[in-house]
Amino acid sequence: MLEAVDLECVRGDRPLFSHLSFSLKPGELLHVTGVNGSGKTTLLRTLCGLTRAHAGEIRWHGSAINRLGDDYHAQLAYIGHANGIQGDLTPVENLGVASCLSGSTDRSRIGTTLERLGLAAYHHFPSKILSQGQKRRLALARLVVEYKPLWILDEPLSGLDVDSVSLMTSILMEHLARGGLIIITSHQDIDVETKTTLQIRIS
Repeated sequence: MLEAVDLECVRGDRPLFSHLSFSLKPGELLHVTGVNGSGKTTLLRTLCGLTRAHAGEIRWHGSAINRLGDDYHAQLAYIGHANGIQGDLTPVENLGVASCLSGSTDRSRIGTTLERLGLAAYHHFPSKILSQGQKRRLALARLVVEYKPLWILDEPLSGLDVDSVSLMTSILMEHLARGGLIIITSHQDIDVETKTTLQIRIS
């Protein structure tokens, strides 16, 4: 379980939100919505431990994440606005690096994942030749290759066409069906069966 208790985040001297609490259980998705600048990305980075909250606490299975450290980070996959891929590496190499960094030695899923996401034809080309939508799909392929129970995704559907959005929705649902947890920001509707929606507003 992931819990946020009385979170408050401040940007400079400007409060973004305060007294924000929620809990997320296995098989649940939290859809964070709000206007631009309301603090959605700041919240996600705070939940990842990349940004420190001004007040409040984030708990993973009952323990504060700042005390868990790397043990918590090993449980989550974060995809932000940047794709986080190396342009000089091929899609296969990018996923291989991600798999190694996650501690997995199983490379068997890389080929099938690239095929599923429509990238098999480019698997030996440098990733820098891919279109923006293809690069986004390659970034999202890391979610499939390296299994992490907690996915924190900032606008993951940005730049994807209709078919890719449908495919990504299926991947999200599969993760939830396995008992995974998802926190996502998106201006598009997330059509999954289990969903809790959180609206972030500036205090």
